[in-house]
Amino acid sequence: MTSVLVLCTGNSCRSQMAEGYLRAFGGDDLKVYSAGVETHGVNPRAVEIMSRDGIDISMQTSNLVDEYLDRQFDYVITVCDHAREVCPVFPSEAQQLHQDFPDPAKAAGDQEQVMQAFALTRDMIKAYCQNFIKKYL
Repeated sequence: MTSVLVLCTGNSCRSQMAEGYLRAFGGDDLKVYSAGVETHGVNPRAVEIMSRDGIDISMQTSNLVDEYLDRQFDYVITVCDHAREVCPVFPSEAQQLHQDFPDPAKAAGDQEQVMQAFALTRDMIKAYCQNFIKKYL
């Protein structure tokens, strides 16, 4: 079974979305975890925008990367530049991949504009996860 760790700054939006999609697309062939260099809790807007696409991430948890230092992964994916800078070398033989996605939690504007930012990031992450599955599994 292939194992993946998705890293982000706060493990609240981008890494949570990627975890949700990778679990959905990878099925039983993929074991997926996500973590952050900090923990901010799973963002309720991320939960909502993912549910609009049929993915339930409401039971996922926000975890620190330190919790996974003793595990071996096949892939470690950083989904923001900050996480890549803070954790440039994950202590594992995992293949390291990186794709910076905009942080929807920093979106400004009214509720509709903020949710549009979440949807844009979600769609980018979905496409990345679909391509990851095709390329690496």
